Amino acid sequence: MTMHTDGIHHITAIVGNPQENVDFYAGVLGLRLVKKTVNFDDPGTYHIYFGDEGGSPGTIMTFFPWPDAYRGRVGSGQVGTTSFVVPEGSLPFWEDRLVKFSVEYKKTVRFQEEYLEFLDPHGLRLEIVARQRGKNSEWSFGDVTAQHAIKGFGGAILLSAAPHETERVLTEVMGLEKVGQEGDYIRFHAKSDIGNVIDIKLSPEARGVSGVGTVHHIAWRASSYEEHEQWQQHVKQKKFQVTEIIDRQYFNAIYFREAGGILFEIATDPPGFTRDEPEDELGKKLLLPPWLEAHREQIESHLQPAEARILKEDIQ
Repeated sequence: MTMHTDGIHHITAIVGNPQENVDFYAGVLGLRLVKKTVNFDDPGTYHIYFGDEGGSPGTIMTFFPWPDAYRGRVGSGQVGTTSFVVPEGSLPFWEDRLVKFSVEYKKTVRFQEEYLEFLDPHGLRLEIVARQRGKNSEWSFGDVTAQHAIKGFGGAILLSAAPHETERVLTEVMGLEKVGQEGDYIRFHAKSDIGNVIDIKLSPEARGVSGVGTVHHIAWRASSYEEHEQWQQHVKQKKFQVTEIIDRQYFNAIYFREAGGILFEIATDPPGFTRDEPEDELGKKLLLPPWLEAHREQIESHLQPAEARILKEDIQ
């Protein structure tokens, strides 16, 4: 069986204070807060989703905010850097915006593309790149208009404990195409116009430690429930231990740990974030799955307030 993912579905990371998280990703980066729910495996913790106007696959950055958790260490066995893509010609706008909010950044070049590299308030490694490919976001928030808004993911840099084994997983299991090598990086492309550029860093890194400021997992796209079942069998046939299909309300998920130690998820494009609220109401209130609704009062009593708000100045 030969299969090819369209690219990244979502990336999930661990952060600290939830309001700081929302202020940065909505207030500074201008992403839409598309869903505020809880970690179904730990209902005392938020699960917060950001994306484009509807939370399209390939745009969804999600977080588990653990206000009192220890700081992690970015290293092998993790996604090292998450890349966001913006429209061509938008990097000067983003440079000015990062300066406005006192976010330190540096310019780098990789595969003839210019990147703005920076950290979020909890130490997560991020970068912005401008490309023509991919549909522009229709979401505007504060001073971030649709003209310059983040389209979604540009891709990610993977820090593998076994880079060439991870290369084989990307090409032979996930169906990505190897397109080149430059210095310390190998580059791969997936089929989609967004969330489609993956780099593996070849030089070794100390083993990553999960905690605040690190990525928990990267999720790849399955276009349908039927294809998702095929992915499960495909991963099994490639001799990886894969979970049963898990209902995450807004997508179905399977998980496996690839050969370089990175946790991979494969998630369905349907049903999406309008399953339990209309698009114009996304992210405005806490949404709970039916099996947790009876515990709403108790759950809300343990969660710190967090809402999207327009920021005017320095938040660092």
